[in-house]
Amino acid sequence: MILRKARMEDLEAVCGLYREVAEAQEKSGLHQWHWGSYPNEELIRGDIEKGDLYCVYGEFGMAMAVTISRHQEEAYGEINWLFGVRPGYFYRIAVQPQLQDNGFGSQMLQDVETVLQQIGCDSVRCDTYCDNTLAIKLFAKWGMRQAGRVHMHGRPRESICFEKRLVEECPLLPLRMHPAFRGGSLTPWGGNRLMTVYDKPIEDIPTGESLEVSCVKTLESTDDVGVSLPDLIRTYGQPFVGKYEFEAFPLLLKLIDAKDTLSVQVHPNDQYAHDNEHGKLGKTEAWLILEAPKGAQLVYGVKEGTTLEELKAACEQGSAVEDLLRKVDVQRGDVCYIPAGCVHAIGKGIMLYEIQQSSDITYRFYDWNRVDKNGKGRELHLKQALDVTDLHVQLEPRHVSGKACERVLDEKYFTLDLMDLSIQPEIRVPAICNFGMLTALDHDVELCWEDASIKVKKGESFYLPQSAPAMIVRGEGLVALSMPT
Repeated sequence: MILRKARMEDLEAVCGLYREVAEAQEKSGLHQWHWGSYPNEELIRGDIEKGDLYCVYGEFGMAMAVTISRHQEEAYGEINWLFGVRPGYFYRIAVQPQLQDNGFGSQMLQDVETVLQQIGCDSVRCDTYCDNTLAIKLFAKWGMRQAGRVHMHGRPRESICFEKRLVEECPLLPLRMHPAFRGGSLTPWGGNRLMTVYDKPIEDIPTGESLEVSCVKTLESTDDVGVSLPDLIRTYGQPFVGKYEFEAFPLLLKLIDAKDTLSVQVHPNDQYAHDNEHGKLGKTEAWLILEAPKGAQLVYGVKEGTTLEELKAACEQGSAVEDLLRKVDVQRGDVCYIPAGCVHAIGKGIMLYEIQQSSDITYRFYDWNRVDKNGKGRELHLKQALDVTDLHVQLEPRHVSGKACERVLDEKYFTLDLMDLSIQPEIRVPAICNFGMLTALDHDVELCWEDASIKVKKGESFYLPQSAPAMIVRGEGLVALSMPT
């Protein structure tokens, strides 16, 4: 079977096929098509005139028809597609009812793929009614990915959008990440600003952490259809994650709301974590201050000259440790690098962006004598904390401003680029190294590539694959980009 372009003399037969398929759908209880409303003769005629309608005759007349086009339906603009910068589309696929269980649908899709490759497409997109189980199974069998749901053509229910790569070198596009959250008793210091400032769908108040891009077990971020980041990496491999195809995902991106001061804590390096925490990564991180009340402070190391014995004795006494902590003033726009071994604590009222190694290991020295409703304090880890503390870390916050695009951190585990669209309303995104994580921090922005774009809402984070095309970001406000080194 080979599809050919329909001619005007095929119009009556093609319309008859669509009428037959629509009637069969309605008899089966599937209310996807209603001949005369959608599809209709005017629409079919227009497809033939544009040269977009393809068909095949069979033993019983017009057997199959489909519209193949480079034109995207307006509703498709809502979908966060993953594949391709030269997408093709097919619409209104119709197979004579008596042929639908005989493999003709699969053969037709293969012909559609051939046509799209011949006209230079690197990917294919389509949709079907959410109740059309036959089409859904057919598209899945053909290797298509579910990309999201839209309302199409006045249908009472949603349609599911599908896509597939047609060529091996097909680029992978920016992918919206839906975060996981830590809240309730896990973050008693948190608040509600992840919801009020960034419109995050938190379920607990307090909630302190939005894990924007995460492979942490049980706290994985997901795409629009609920596929977890680890599963996306396993499916798409090197084009998606670069050299980390067969390695542990190295980074974790968070937004943090500290309504109250966090515990005084420290993190291990890779060697200590490997030897004492079942092979896990260590934890070096960095903070970008997003909101800070007047007089806001961080704990950023211990006072110069403090010995480990003094620190241990003070921790055992409890609040005595407060006199040994080195506190620094911070404001919006400050960047703090927190290497493993640096004693630290986020201060009351601060919101921040955190990029870190992908690790959930935290050793607490002190929790400000905080207790829960039962009078119980959180677990401390004094031995481990003392084991890994580096008493000589004496860093200062770095305030960044005045440049449209600046690499503010280039450390052992990650880089951090800041793009300030209030200085320059259109900025080229730095080249992606293995993968990137882009977050709009102040306003909605537009992420653009070739002839396409997607809206990034304030507080949203997008995963940028290794094979993503060159991109620019437009709008206003601050945009952050983190990558592994």
